[in-house]
Amino acid sequence: MLLAASFVKDIVLVLLGMIIGAVIGFFVTKSLFTKQLKENPPINEKMIEAMMSGMGRKPSQKQVRQVMAQMKKYM
Repeated sequence: MLLAASFVKDIVLVLLGMIIGAVIGFFVTKSLFTKQLKENPPINEKMIEAMMSGMGRKPSQKQVRQVMAQMKKYM
């Protein structure tokens, strides 16, 4: 009887530890993800314009919007 109670207690403690670890992991991952997005924002129209200008041509606004639409489609 005493062995079974100890076994159940151990299982409950392991499950409790896993739940607490999952919660802490979620919040740590969320904060790291938001920090990365602030430091490295996703690509925007100005970046596309700079990339196309770097290739030696001045893009029109229509071309920039087309590239943005294609990128959003495949992301």
